Amino acid sequence: MCGIIGYLGSHEAAPFLVEALKRLEYRGYDSAGIATINNGKLERRRAVGKLVNLSDLLVHDPLRGKSGIGHTRWATHGEPSTRNAHPHQAGPVAVVHNGIIENYQDFRAELAEQGIGFDTDTDTETIALMVRHYMDQGDSPRAAVARILTRLEGAYGLLFLFDGEEDLLIAARKGSPLAVGHGDGENYVGSDAIALAPLTDRITYLEEGDMAIVTRSSIEIRDANGEQVHREMRKIHMDAARVDKAGHKHFMAKEIAEQPQVIGDAISHYFGSGTDLHLPGDGIDFNGISRMILVACGTAYYACLTAKYWIEKLAGIPVEVDVASEFRYREPPVGEDAIALFVSQSGETADTLAALRYCAGKARTILSVVNVPESSIARESDLALPILAGTEIGVASTKAFSCQLTVLLIVALEAARQRGRLDADRQAEIVTALRGLPARLNLALDTEAITERLSQELAEAQDVLFLGRGQMYPLALEGALKLKEISYIHAEAYASGELKHGPIALIDQNVPVVVMAPRDPLFDKTVSNMQEVMARGGKVLLISDKAGIEAAGDGIWRSIEMPVVEDLLCPILYAIPAQLLAYHTAVAKGTDVDQPRNLAKSVTVE
Repeated sequence: MCGIIGYLGSHEAAPFLVEALKRLEYRGYDSAGIATINNGKLERRRAVGKLVNLSDLLVHDPLRGKSGIGHTRWATHGEPSTRNAHPHQAGPVAVVHNGIIENYQDFRAELAEQGIGFDTDTDTETIALMVRHYMDQGDSPRAAVARILTRLEGAYGLLFLFDGEEDLLIAARKGSPLAVGHGDGENYVGSDAIALAPLTDRITYLEEGDMAIVTRSSIEIRDANGEQVHREMRKIHMDAARVDKAGHKHFMAKEIAEQPQVIGDAISHYFGSGTDLHLPGDGIDFNGISRMILVACGTAYYACLTAKYWIEKLAGIPVEVDVASEFRYREPPVGEDAIALFVSQSGETADTLAALRYCAGKARTILSVVNVPESSIARESDLALPILAGTEIGVASTKAFSCQLTVLLIVALEAARQRGRLDADRQAEIVTALRGLPARLNLALDTEAITERLSQELAEAQDVLFLGRGQMYPLALEGALKLKEISYIHAEAYASGELKHGPIALIDQNVPVVVMAPRDPLFDKTVSNMQEVMARGGKVLLISDKAGIEAAGDGIWRSIEMPVVEDLLCPILYAIPAQLLAYHTAVAKGTDVDQPRNLAKSVTVE
């Protein structure tokens, strides 16, 4: 969600801060601002909307100074406005914040009793006001921040800048990721490696409850108990943090096109040149477990729903799939013989991380599937499986989703092998099909021209339905999500067999129905559902292979022909046309494809 950057160096801070914030745009935001110390005086500039508005403001009203903090805000408390934009300032204190302070109303009441008023509608302002209040009582900046941290309830990544303190940043995290970057005679703080990549390749991730006191020459980290601690410094790969469109109009288009490569990389990582799976560490023991619990949010949740079909069919293990935001509040029994698996692109998704912590100490094994090996979810798992998708900038997940599916299928294959339900010949057959998947994905990408033409027609719709059966049902859900989140067209998905149990009432000539249906064992049943749609004047867009399109017969409104692939791989392959439909429909409607309204890439608050 909100992006944070801090700089202490020998150069003017403002250009560094704005450039880093541009690299954080992918997180989603509605306002932005920076603050610097110039000749000992704290100053700030803030603007609503895109970063270009802040850049324009800085041209006409520049900020000098070689110490500074910056922020992109995704509104939680208070409307998007200049006065609610970060940094927030209270006298000598400026702060930027990612997260939600749940007890901020208590601070407001306490401050009101002291006759202290408020300039914003935000929870963050109360932090700055309380720190100033403590400093007025004689506390140093460091002591004042440490004091307020003991009282905050909720999630936060915080970064403070102080009037008269040109060589000091104070950072703290609880629930929201934050990293410190190491330089030569200068140091930095950022939400993630992407923000810091142009500045340094040496990063230390703060752990839960940490506070960092940063100067140009030193970084001191103290844990939640106030004890000085050492946190590992990591080298990041600059290529992994590159943020460019490589000639594409949007990051989403680039990331769709990258899927053959990144999925090929994931397959090679886990299988090498043979057919035997290579898992990190001691691997996973699937014997003797009673069930698996899969937990995630959004697109990752749909990847888990797909994995349920694979794991139950191949390995014979009962699987429960839950939305992370609901999971822990049910207080579900977990059981010592269960494996709990958590899926998150960022590895910092607040609800998923909270669900993981609920299961820690209850489940036999905590397993995660993540794109960021240094993330909180990865670090707190018994075993973290990387999806190797590379940096994903577009808010609407594409290559991360297909890589999640690939790794989850690999998990299902390993579980089936260990439990004696997958012999060597069948495993070799599936792995061979996997190795051929990137070539099939390239063929699927060749449907872009026809998909773009069809999207011109979809863009005129007010409502769109998606249908799928079996393992294609979660993909229908994902297709509907993609369309609605970037084109703003209302879209819903249903299991094909559920159509006649209510949703068929929505069918008329104005409602396109997208059917995801390879010629698999369930295809004939899906054709019957399509006939029900067409009999009521509905327009069917069939996505299938050549045999499926021919078998569907007359009456199909439009079709997209897909290459033939091993049945198990169809959800991965058919993700391509689902993504392309959403992308080109959004382009046709003129929406902000990479940064759709109201959405954030990494949801780090509940």
